[in-house]
Amino acid sequence: MSPSTSPRVFTEREVAQHCTKDSCWVLLGTRVYDVTNFLRMHPGGDALILQRSGKDISPEMEGPPHRHSENARRWMEQYYIGELDRDSSFEEAQTLRERRNGHSHSEDGLSKKSSEGEDSMFNLCSPVDLDNDLVDWRKPLAWQVGHLREKYDAWVHQPVDRPIRLFGNPFMEASTKTSWYWVPIVWIPVIIYLSWYCYTVLAKGKSRIEVTTDMSIPVHTSVFPALFMMGWFLWSFIEYCIHRFLFHMKPPAHNYYLITIHFLLHGQHHKSPFDGSRLVFPPGLASFVVGSFYLMLRSTLPEIIGMSVFVGGLCGYVVYDMIHYYLHYGSPKKGSYLYSLKAYHVKHHFEHQKSGFGITTTFWDHPFKTLIPDEKF
Repeated sequence: MSPSTSPRVFTEREVAQHCTKDSCWVLLGTRVYDVTNFLRMHPGGDALILQRSGKDISPEMEGPPHRHSENARRWMEQYYIGELDRDSSFEEAQTLRERRNGHSHSEDGLSKKSSEGEDSMFNLCSPVDLDNDLVDWRKPLAWQVGHLREKYDAWVHQPVDRPIRLFGNPFMEASTKTSWYWVPIVWIPVIIYLSWYCYTVLAKGKSRIEVTTDMSIPVHTSVFPALFMMGWFLWSFIEYCIHRFLFHMKPPAHNYYLITIHFLLHGQHHKSPFDGSRLVFPPGLASFVVGSFYLMLRSTLPEIIGMSVFVGGLCGYVVYDMIHYYLHYGSPKKGSYLYSLKAYHVKHHFEHQKSGFGITTTFWDHPFKTLIPDEKF
């Protein structure tokens, strides 16, 4: 909504009618928000919003148990559609006041309390003005972000719900986008074939690990699951290191090229975390990482051992990409492992960008002291 446009005005009855997955509205004081498109993104699941549809969610934004971050408040402003009519019927106004406070007070005392609460809330909210942003969103962003210099780090960690165009060239732009299903389509057949290959080679009983020139240890098929899981575990460490030390490097403010590279690798994901076309690695780009992982294992382990560990790591990568996509778009059941991971990852995006680097597991955040403090949602 343009700042020069007068906001639409709704009655409390109109707001209350929008309480389904197809049309869900909420209030922040007297401000009305259409959060229908946000339901599938909410880290706590859509049920938490739906049960509060048509109501004032100011208490939930403030907490406890979870006080929403400044980025979350900025994000909310993208769904602002208008104002609640304060001059609607007395019955509607009284109903709204009771919903806000949970019980009835005198009209004067309640109005004063409500007004004070609204003022303190809206002082924390910052509307997203895309037309006056530091970059021109009508042009490809890849060649603009490097000019932000010292402003880049703060800008890239203020998320927006808007698709990003990186390049003007259609082919280059298309090469940066991938639908989630291409990851299993490309890599699962490779995993199945290599698993079969490793198992059949080990089944011949000729594979051995040379300890010395005079001594070797036979390797049987029974060790394949252990080698597979070892590769998966190794991938989880690589996943953590890539995310922390490469994706979250802080490029020097004076270096245009490093800022641009950082934005292409990961910055664009933090700027637009719900751009569904850029939530998984394009198979072409991923093949360089996969190939490097294979060469590392091939140079340090016997061939069949290295291959067995590699295929486990490749499976770990596919699971990582699928989980990452689900953490942004799925609605896991409350109390489940994926529910806690989703909440953890959303906190990484909106509040703790310098910690919480684990995606499929928080295991490595513990020894490296980057664990996000526990908080109920």
